[in-house]
Amino acid sequence: MVNVLQSKRESSRFQILVEIAAHQPNLRQKEVAERLGVTPQAISEYIKELVAEGMVSTDGRMRYSITKEGVEWLLEGAAELKRYARTVMEEVVSHVSVWTAIAEENLEEGDKVYLEMRGGLMYAHKKGGADATGVTISDAAAGEDIGVSDLKGLISLDEGTITVCKIPRSQLGGSRMVNLDALKTLLDGKGMVGALGIEAIVALRKVRREPDVVFGAKESAVESAYHGISSLIVSVDEQVPSLLNRLESEGLKYELLDLTAR
Repeated sequence: MVNVLQSKRESSRFQILVEIAAHQPNLRQKEVAERLGVTPQAISEYIKELVAEGMVSTDGRMRYSITKEGVEWLLEGAAELKRYARTVMEEVVSHVSVWTAIAEENLEEGDKVYLEMRGGLMYAHKKGGADATGVTISDAAAGEDIGVSDLKGLISLDEGTITVCKIPRSQLGGSRMVNLDALKTLLDGKGMVGALGIEAIVALRKVRREPDVVFGAKESAVESAYHGISSLIVSVDEQVPSLLNRLESEGLKYELLDLTAR
């Protein structure tokens, strides 16, 4: 169980921080109390605690703002909740769900199959050697999609890593100031390549690599990592902070490299 869900107190503190972040500096304690199902007095006490712990600041006139420490605590709690929800979805309720896989051989309804993740996709076969098993719900030919229920065991999947390559904006030289040799080397073995900014697209084209994703590269990097695929995102410098915030909020591993030519 994640910390935020272990007690009513931690849950309330988390939700109050969310409300402060969303409505700062004008927080209406009565409305928060109604949403959380507690008294305004309790909300006031919680806020006093958060101020004392340095997670909330106040100007003394009932105006509150979340601090850097509060944002970090909130992001950590949100990441824990997301991982917990993913575990619930993928491991707890899997026995009552139907999952879709690619049949690696001809399968018939009721076959016991072994399940493996490869290249971000789930495959079903009868060869054995995998920790996760299920039962097919229909017939399928090799290469077709097949529904699988009654999942047992864990599907082995290593979380993918993300390499973020920062390059200068056009005003500072853009793709002309990118270490192309380093970029070309970094591209080896990356399952997904994304670009943020025209400068990034041009830099990739200079090493004869079209990006897999241009629009939605941040989300693609997150989903690829959760499916075990490592990715490389070439990003113009001004978009790097928001990208890193997104990755940190998900608790994903990443490496940041500056590819500006020296």
